[in-house]
Amino acid sequence: MSAAQQAAPANPEIAREIVAAGIRTNYHDVGEGPPALLIHGSGPGVSAWANWRLLLPELSRQARVIAPDMAGFGFTERRAGQRYDMPTWVAQAVGLLDALSIERCDLVGNSFGGALALALAIAHPQRVRRLVLMGSVGVPFAITPGLDAVWGYQPSLARMRELLDIFAWDRSLVNDELAQLRYAASIRPGFQESFAAMFPAPRQRWVDAMASRESDIRALPHQTLVVHGREDQVIPLSTSLTLASWIPRAQLHVYGQCGHWTQIEHARRFARLVADFFAEAAADEPAPLSRT
Repeated sequence: MSAAQQAAPANPEIAREIVAAGIRTNYHDVGEGPPALLIHGSGPGVSAWANWRLLLPELSRQARVIAPDMAGFGFTERRAGQRYDMPTWVAQAVGLLDALSIERCDLVGNSFGGALALALAIAHPQRVRRLVLMGSVGVPFAITPGLDAVWGYQPSLARMRELLDIFAWDRSLVNDELAQLRYAASIRPGFQESFAAMFPAPRQRWVDAMASRESDIRALPHQTLVVHGREDQVIPLSTSLTLASWIPRAQLHVYGQCGHWTQIEHARRFARLVADFFAEAAADEPAPLSRT
Protein backbone atom coordinates (compact mmCIF):
# COMPACT_ATOMS: atom_id res chain seq x y z
CA MET A 1 0.00 0.00 0.00
CA SER A 2 1.34 3.43 -0.96
CA ALA A 3 1.87 6.30 1.45
CA ALA A 4 -1.14 8.10 -0.08
CA GLN A 5 -3.34 5.09 0.58
CA GLN A 6 -2.13 4.82 4.17
CA ALA A 7 -2.58 8.54 4.78
CA ALA A 8 -6.13 8.79 3.41
CA PRO A 9 -7.87 5.41 3.64
CA ALA A 10 -11.30 7.04 3.77
CA ASN A 11 -10.83 8.97 0.53
CA PRO A 12 -13.11 7.31 -2.07
CA GLU A 13 -10.69 8.36 -4.82
CA ILE A 14 -8.10 5.91 -3.46
CA ALA A 15 -8.93 2.28 -4.13
CA ARG A 16 -6.65 -0.59 -5.14
CA GLU A 17 -3.08 -0.52 -6.34
CA ILE A 18 -1.31 -2.62 -8.94
CA VAL A 19 1.82 -2.24 -11.07
CA ALA A 20 0.89 -1.63 -14.72
CA ALA A 21 3.76 -1.32 -17.23
CA GLY A 22 6.05 -0.47 -14.31
CA ILE A 23 3.74 2.25 -12.91
CA ARG A 24 2.08 1.82 -9.51
CA THR A 25 -1.49 2.49 -10.54
CA ASN A 26 -4.45 3.43 -8.37
CA TYR A 27 -7.61 1.84 -9.80
CA HIS A 28 -11.22 1.02 -8.95
CA ASP A 29 -12.48 -2.50 -9.61
CA VAL A 30 -16.18 -3.05 -8.91
CA GLY A 31 -18.93 -5.39 -10.07
CA GLU A 32 -18.93 -8.71 -11.88
CA GLY A 33 -19.44 -9.67 -15.49
CA PRO A 34 -17.78 -8.70 -18.78
CA PRO A 35 -14.93 -6.29 -18.02
CA ALA A 36 -15.17 -2.61 -18.94
CA LEU A 37 -12.21 -0.22 -18.70
CA LEU A 38 -13.08 3.46 -18.06
CA ILE A 39 -10.48 6.12 -18.88
CA HIS A 40 -10.94 9.61 -17.43
CA GLY A 41 -10.35 13.06 -18.92
CA SER A 42 -7.54 15.54 -18.34
CA GLY A 43 -9.00 18.33 -16.20
CA PRO A 44 -6.95 19.74 -13.31
CA GLY A 45 -7.23 17.64 -10.16
CA VAL A 46 -9.11 14.91 -12.01
CA SER A 47 -9.14 11.29 -10.87
CA ALA A 48 -10.97 8.21 -12.06
CA TRP A 49 -13.37 8.55 -9.12
CA ALA A 50 -14.10 12.22 -9.78
CA ASN A 51 -14.80 11.45 -13.43
CA TRP A 52 -16.78 8.21 -13.12
CA ARG A 53 -18.28 8.22 -9.62
CA LEU A 54 -21.86 8.34 -10.94
CA LEU A 55 -21.32 5.70 -13.64
CA LEU A 56 -19.45 3.14 -11.51
CA PRO A 57 -22.42 1.96 -9.39
CA GLU A 58 -24.79 1.87 -12.39
CA LEU A 59 -22.55 0.03 -14.85
CA SER A 60 -21.22 -2.36 -12.18
CA ARG A 61 -24.69 -3.93 -11.95
CA GLN A 62 -23.94 -5.84 -15.13
CA ALA A 63 -20.18 -5.58 -15.65
CA ARG A 64 -16.83 -5.65 -13.93
CA VAL A 65 -15.87 -1.98 -14.11
CA ILE A 66 -12.22 -0.95 -13.88
CA ALA A 67 -11.32 2.74 -13.66
CA PRO A 68 -7.63 3.65 -13.26
CA ASP A 69 -5.87 6.93 -12.57
CA MET A 70 -3.63 7.32 -15.61
CA ALA A 71 0.02 8.35 -15.19
CA GLY A 72 0.25 11.95 -14.03
CA PHE A 73 -3.31 12.01 -12.67
CA GLY A 74 -5.03 11.19 -9.42
CA PHE A 75 -3.29 8.90 -6.96
CA THR A 76 -1.21 6.88 -9.39
CA GLU A 77 2.55 6.99 -8.86
CA ARG A 78 4.35 10.07 -10.16
CA ARG A 79 7.82 8.86 -11.06
CA ALA A 80 10.73 11.25 -11.50
CA GLY A 81 11.35 11.83 -15.19
CA GLN A 82 8.06 10.23 -16.20
CA ARG A 83 7.07 10.88 -19.82
CA TYR A 84 3.46 11.92 -20.33
CA ASP A 85 2.54 10.89 -23.85
CA MET A 86 0.20 8.54 -25.67
CA PRO A 87 2.64 5.58 -25.87
CA THR A 88 3.12 5.77 -22.08
CA TRP A 89 -0.62 5.88 -21.38
CA VAL A 90 -1.43 3.09 -23.87
CA ALA A 91 1.28 0.90 -22.35
CA GLN A 92 -0.08 1.58 -18.85
CA ALA A 93 -3.65 0.71 -19.87
CA VAL A 94 -2.60 -2.52 -21.59
CA GLY A 95 -0.29 -3.29 -18.67
CA LEU A 96 -3.25 -2.95 -16.32
CA LEU A 97 -5.29 -5.40 -18.39
CA ASP A 98 -2.34 -7.81 -18.39
CA ALA A 99 -1.83 -7.47 -14.63
CA LEU A 100 -5.52 -8.25 -14.08
CA SER A 101 -5.44 -11.15 -16.59
CA ILE A 102 -8.08 -9.49 -18.77
CA GLU A 103 -7.77 -10.57 -22.38
CA ARG A 104 -10.53 -8.40 -23.84
CA CYS A 105 -12.70 -5.59 -22.50
CA ASP A 106 -15.22 -2.93 -23.34
CA LEU A 107 -13.56 0.49 -23.39
CA VAL A 108 -14.98 3.89 -22.40
CA GLY A 109 -12.92 7.05 -22.90
CA ASN A 110 -13.79 10.61 -21.89
CA SER A 111 -12.15 13.54 -23.71
CA PHE A 112 -8.39 12.87 -23.32
CA GLY A 113 -9.44 9.34 -22.37
CA GLY A 114 -11.23 9.05 -25.70
CA ALA A 115 -8.01 9.77 -27.56
CA LEU A 116 -6.31 7.13 -25.42
CA ALA A 117 -9.11 4.64 -26.04
CA LEU A 118 -8.80 5.21 -29.79
CA ALA A 119 -5.03 4.77 -29.71
CA LEU A 120 -5.37 1.58 -27.65
CA ALA A 121 -8.03 0.12 -29.96
CA ILE A 122 -5.86 0.88 -33.00
CA ALA A 123 -2.67 -0.57 -31.51
CA HIS A 124 -4.35 -3.56 -29.83
CA PRO A 125 -7.67 -4.20 -31.58
CA GLN A 126 -7.91 -7.73 -30.21
CA ARG A 127 -8.03 -6.38 -26.64
CA VAL A 128 -11.21 -4.34 -27.22
CA ARG A 129 -14.75 -5.66 -27.54
CA ARG A 130 -16.76 -2.45 -27.88
CA LEU A 131 -15.78 1.19 -27.73
CA VAL A 132 -17.44 4.28 -26.22
CA LEU A 133 -16.00 7.72 -26.99
CA MET A 134 -17.46 10.60 -24.98
CA GLY A 135 -16.56 14.21 -25.82
CA SER A 136 -13.50 12.67 -27.36
CA VAL A 137 -10.19 14.05 -28.54
CA GLY A 138 -8.38 11.92 -31.12
CA VAL A 139 -9.07 13.66 -34.44
CA PRO A 140 -7.67 16.96 -35.74
CA PHE A 141 -9.39 20.17 -34.61
CA ALA A 142 -8.43 23.74 -33.74
CA ILE A 143 -8.01 24.00 -29.98
CA THR A 144 -10.95 25.77 -28.37
CA PRO A 145 -10.57 28.62 -25.88
CA GLY A 146 -12.20 26.28 -23.36
CA LEU A 147 -9.63 23.51 -23.77
CA ASP A 148 -6.80 26.03 -23.77
CA ALA A 149 -8.11 27.37 -20.44
CA VAL A 150 -8.41 23.84 -18.99
CA TRP A 151 -4.89 22.79 -19.96
CA GLY A 152 -3.48 26.20 -19.00
CA TYR A 153 -5.03 26.17 -15.52
CA GLN A 154 -3.06 27.88 -12.76
CA PRO A 155 -4.39 27.03 -9.28
CA SER A 156 -6.80 29.45 -7.68
CA LEU A 157 -10.37 29.16 -6.50
CA ALA A 158 -11.45 31.84 -8.97
CA ARG A 159 -9.83 30.04 -11.91
CA MET A 160 -11.43 26.76 -10.89
CA ARG A 161 -14.84 28.44 -10.78
CA GLU A 162 -14.21 29.77 -14.30
CA LEU A 163 -13.38 26.25 -15.48
CA LEU A 164 -16.58 24.86 -13.99
CA ASP A 165 -18.49 27.49 -15.97
CA ILE A 166 -16.79 26.14 -19.10
CA PHE A 167 -17.31 22.45 -18.30
CA ALA A 168 -21.01 22.45 -17.41
CA TRP A 169 -24.09 23.69 -19.21
CA ASP A 170 -26.15 23.04 -16.08
CA ARG A 171 -25.42 26.04 -13.88
CA SER A 172 -26.77 24.25 -10.78
CA LEU A 173 -23.60 22.13 -10.89
CA VAL A 174 -21.39 25.21 -10.71
CA ASN A 175 -21.43 26.12 -7.04
CA ASP A 176 -18.85 27.25 -4.51
CA GLU A 177 -18.73 23.85 -2.80
CA LEU A 178 -17.80 22.02 -5.99
CA ALA A 179 -15.32 24.71 -6.94
CA GLN A 180 -13.65 24.39 -3.53
CA LEU A 181 -13.50 20.60 -3.81
CA ARG A 182 -11.99 20.64 -7.29
CA TYR A 183 -9.57 23.42 -6.37
CA ALA A 184 -8.41 21.47 -3.31
CA ALA A 185 -7.92 18.39 -5.51
CA SER A 186 -5.83 20.38 -7.98
CA ILE A 187 -3.31 21.52 -5.34
CA ARG A 188 -2.61 18.17 -3.70
CA PRO A 189 1.14 17.48 -3.55
CA GLY A 190 2.47 16.72 -7.02
CA PHE A 191 -0.84 17.18 -8.82
CA GLN A 192 -0.28 20.60 -10.40
CA GLU A 193 3.38 19.86 -11.12
CA SER A 194 2.55 16.84 -13.28
CA PHE A 195 -0.46 18.56 -14.83
CA ALA A 196 1.55 21.62 -15.86
CA ALA A 197 4.24 19.37 -17.35
CA MET A 198 1.76 17.67 -19.70
CA PHE A 199 0.34 20.56 -21.72
CA PRO A 200 2.66 23.60 -21.83
CA ALA A 201 1.88 26.31 -24.37
CA PRO A 202 1.49 26.40 -27.31
CA ARG A 203 -1.21 23.78 -26.69
CA GLN A 204 -2.42 23.07 -30.21
CA ARG A 205 0.50 20.65 -30.50
CA TRP A 206 -0.97 18.44 -27.78
CA VAL A 207 -4.30 18.24 -29.62
CA ASP A 208 -2.34 17.23 -32.71
CA ALA A 209 -0.23 14.71 -30.79
CA MET A 210 -3.36 12.97 -29.50
CA ALA A 211 -4.91 12.60 -32.95
CA SER A 212 -4.84 9.15 -34.54
CA ARG A 213 -4.45 8.75 -38.30
CA GLU A 214 -7.66 8.88 -40.29
CA SER A 215 -6.82 5.62 -42.07
CA ASP A 216 -6.36 3.84 -38.74
CA ILE A 217 -9.65 5.16 -37.36
CA ARG A 218 -11.49 4.15 -40.53
CA ALA A 219 -10.05 0.63 -40.18
CA LEU A 220 -11.43 0.07 -36.65
CA PRO A 221 -13.63 -3.06 -36.64
CA HIS A 222 -15.35 -2.38 -33.31
CA GLN A 223 -18.91 -1.37 -32.68
CA THR A 224 -18.52 2.16 -31.34
CA LEU A 225 -20.81 4.52 -29.48
CA VAL A 226 -19.89 8.19 -29.91
CA VAL A 227 -21.41 10.56 -27.33
CA HIS A 228 -21.22 14.34 -27.10
CA GLY A 229 -22.85 17.30 -25.35
CA ARG A 230 -24.29 19.77 -27.84
CA GLU A 231 -23.13 22.80 -25.81
CA ASP A 232 -19.62 21.45 -25.12
CA GLN A 233 -17.19 24.39 -24.91
CA VAL A 234 -14.11 22.22 -24.36
CA ILE A 235 -14.18 19.71 -27.23
CA PRO A 236 -16.25 20.78 -30.25
CA LEU A 237 -19.16 18.62 -31.37
CA SER A 238 -17.47 18.44 -34.77
CA THR A 239 -14.95 15.93 -33.39
CA SER A 240 -17.71 13.42 -32.66
CA LEU A 241 -19.33 14.06 -36.03
CA THR A 242 -15.98 13.23 -37.61
CA LEU A 243 -15.51 10.09 -35.51
CA ALA A 244 -19.02 8.89 -36.29
CA SER A 245 -18.42 9.37 -40.00
CA TRP A 246 -15.00 7.70 -40.01
CA ILE A 247 -15.67 4.65 -37.83
CA PRO A 248 -17.61 2.13 -39.94
CA ARG A 249 -19.66 0.60 -37.11
CA ALA A 250 -20.29 3.79 -35.15
CA GLN A 251 -23.49 5.31 -33.85
CA LEU A 252 -23.76 8.86 -32.52
CA HIS A 253 -25.75 10.20 -29.57
CA VAL A 254 -25.84 13.94 -28.90
CA TYR A 255 -27.27 15.28 -25.63
CA GLY A 256 -28.89 18.70 -25.81
CA GLN A 257 -28.52 21.14 -22.93
CA CYS A 258 -25.23 19.46 -22.05
CA GLY A 259 -21.66 20.66 -21.85
CA HIS A 260 -18.50 18.60 -21.50
CA TRP A 261 -19.77 16.65 -18.47
CA THR A 262 -22.16 14.21 -20.15
CA GLN A 263 -21.48 11.57 -17.49
CA ILE A 264 -22.48 14.07 -14.77
CA GLU A 265 -25.07 16.33 -16.37
CA HIS A 266 -27.00 13.37 -17.86
CA ALA A 267 -25.68 10.69 -15.53
CA ARG A 268 -28.63 8.27 -15.53
CA ARG A 269 -29.32 8.59 -19.23
CA PHE A 270 -25.65 8.14 -20.06
CA ALA A 271 -25.39 5.07 -17.79
CA ARG A 272 -28.43 3.45 -19.43
CA LEU A 273 -27.12 4.26 -22.89
CA VAL A 274 -23.73 2.68 -22.22
CA ALA A 275 -25.20 -0.33 -20.39
CA ASP A 276 -27.62 -1.04 -23.22
CA PHE A 277 -24.87 -0.67 -25.79
CA PHE A 278 -22.65 -3.17 -23.99
CA ALA A 279 -25.55 -5.58 -23.44
CA GLU A 280 -26.48 -5.91 -27.10
CA ALA A 281 -26.31 -9.37 -28.64
CA ALA A 282 -22.82 -10.78 -29.06
CA ALA A 283 -23.91 -11.97 -32.50
CA ASP A 284 -23.49 -8.39 -33.72
CA GLU A 285 -19.75 -8.48 -33.00
CA PRO A 286 -17.04 -9.39 -35.50
CA ALA A 287 -14.92 -12.44 -34.79
CA PRO A 288 -12.02 -11.66 -32.40
CA LEU A 289 -8.82 -10.71 -34.16
CA SER A 290 -5.72 -12.86 -33.81
CA ARG A 291 -2.96 -11.46 -31.62
CA THR A 292 0.17 -10.49 -33.48
